[in-house]
Amino acid sequence: MYISANRTADGTRPRSRTSWAVPGNVLALGGVSLVTDISSEMVTAVLPLYVTLSLGLSMLQFGALDGLYAGLTALVRLAGGQLADRWQRRKLVAGAGYGLSALSRLGLLAAGASVPLLGAAIAADRAGKGLRTAPRDAMISLSAPPDALGHAFGVHRAMDTFGALLGPLAAFAVLTATAGAYDAVFVVSFCVAVLGVLLLVMYVRDRREPLPPGAAGSGAVSLRAAAGLLRDAPFRHVCAVAAVLGLVTVSDAFVYLLLQKRGGLGPEYFPLLPVGTAAVYLMLAVPAGRLADRLGRVPVFLAGHVALAGAYLLLLGPGWLVPVLVLHGAFYAATDGVLMALAGPVLPERLRASGLALLQTGQAVARMFSSVLFGALWTVWGSEPGLAAMTAGLAACALASWFALRPAVPAHRPDPARRRR
Repeated sequence: MYISANRTADGTRPRSRTSWAVPGNVLALGGVSLVTDISSEMVTAVLPLYVTLSLGLSMLQFGALDGLYAGLTALVRLAGGQLADRWQRRKLVAGAGYGLSALSRLGLLAAGASVPLLGAAIAADRAGKGLRTAPRDAMISLSAPPDALGHAFGVHRAMDTFGALLGPLAAFAVLTATAGAYDAVFVVSFCVAVLGVLLLVMYVRDRREPLPPGAAGSGAVSLRAAAGLLRDAPFRHVCAVAAVLGLVTVSDAFVYLLLQKRGGLGPEYFPLLPVGTAAVYLMLAVPAGRLADRLGRVPVFLAGHVALAGAYLLLLGPGWLVPVLVLHGAFYAATDGVLMALAGPVLPERLRASGLALLQTGQAVARMFSSVLFGALWTVWGSEPGLAAMTAGLAACALASWFALRPAVPAHRPDPARRRR
C-alpha cells in the first residue's frame, strides 16, 4: 500500500495518484483507536467472567449490565456530536471522551466487589466512548474523498481491530503473570489508555471550517437541526435499519459465553475468544470497505448480517469454535465502518458529527434493549431457545432492510477517474 507523506494543514492529504493511498489523518486516528482498543478490550475480555464468576451475577443481571455497557452512550453521543459541530472542535470533544474512558479504569479498581460502583465505572467508560465516536468518525469522513470513504473507514477499523486483537492477548498475559489478578488488568489498561490520549493530542489534526455568519445562533447547529436530518428519506431509512438490526443482534459477551458453554473452555481461556473475531475483522476490514466502494455499501452491509445469522445457526447446531468466530469477525468487517461510509455522504458537513451521533445513538439504544432481552430469554427459556428467537428475528429484519434501503439510499457510483489512477 502506498501512503503519501504530503498533507494539508488540517491533516488531510490531497487526492492521491493511486486509490490505495490513505489520508494521514485517517492513519493518525487509526493509531489512536488501536492503542485505545488495546485498553478497552483488556477490560471487555475479562468483564463477563469477572462479574458472573467473581461477583456471582445471574445472566439476567449480566444482561442488564451489558445493556448499560452498550446503551448508556445514547444521549452522550448526541451531546458529543452537537458540541463538535457547534464549536467546530471535533478533536477536543473526542479527546475529552478518550480521557474519560481512561479515568474509568481507575473507577474499576475502586469499585471492588460493589456492583453499583462497577456499573458507575462502566457508565463512565461508555460515556467517554459516546463522546468520542461521532467526532472521530466525522473527522475520518472529512479527511477522505466521498468515493473512498469505505476504504478509509476500512483502514481505520482494521487498525482499531488490531488493538482489539492485542487487548485480550494482553489481558491473558497479565492474568497469567499475576495468577488471575483482575486489578492488574485494570491498572495496565489505564496506562495504555493514557498513551492513546497522548497520541491524539500530538498527531491528529482537526478540519475546522467557520460556520456561515450567525449560524451558531440561528439554530443551524442544534438538536432540532440534527433531528431535522431525519426528514431526509435516505438518512431516515439508514437510521431505522441500523436500529432494527441492532435490536436483534446478540451482544459479543453473550456470543462468547455461549461458545464457552458449548466448547467447555476453561475460564482462563475466555479472554482469548475475542481474539478470533478481531483477527478476522482485521483481515477483512479493508477488503470489505473497498468492496463496498465498488459494488455498493447496502449489499455489503446486509451481507454482514447474513454472516452473523450464520454464526448464530452454528451456535445452535454443532457449535464449531473457529467457524463461529470467522463469521462473527466477517459481520463486523462488513458492517461497522461500512455503515458510517453509507451515512456520511448523505449528511451536510456542518452537521456531520451530529448526524452520525444520531445514527449511532439509535443503534446503541437498540443494542441496549437487545442485551436485556436476550438475558431475559436465556433466564426464562434457556440459551438455545433464546438464540433461536433472535436468529429468526435477525433473518426477518435483514430481509426487510434490503427492501427498505435499496430504493431509498442512492447507489454509490465510484469516480471513474479515481478508479483509473
